[in-house]
Amino acid sequence: MTVLDFVVLLIIAAICGAVGQALAGYSVGGCVASTLVGFVGAVLGTWIAGLLGLPEVFAINVGGRAFPIVWSVIGSALFVAFLSLLTRGRVSM
Repeated sequence: MTVLDFVVLLIIAAICGAVGQALAGYSVGGCVASTLVGFVGAVLGTWIAGLLGLPEVFAINVGGRAFPIVWSVIGSALFVAFLSLLTRGRVSM
């Protein structure tokens, strides 16, 4: 994997993480956080898809490795939704 392939992979992960955060309605942070959420979402989404026996719907090949776009967005939305449940402040009455 070249440096250019790695930069492209980071950009794709950041976009997937940002879309996942938008779907969940909660923002974890800036660009770096979106990239990390995109990578965590790719791992989580691929793992869930494997458990359910679902195929790879749309993957982009970067440097000889497939990056699952759909599972990354779904996984990052689930991950961010879980984080929002943990970190949102509670309303006291």
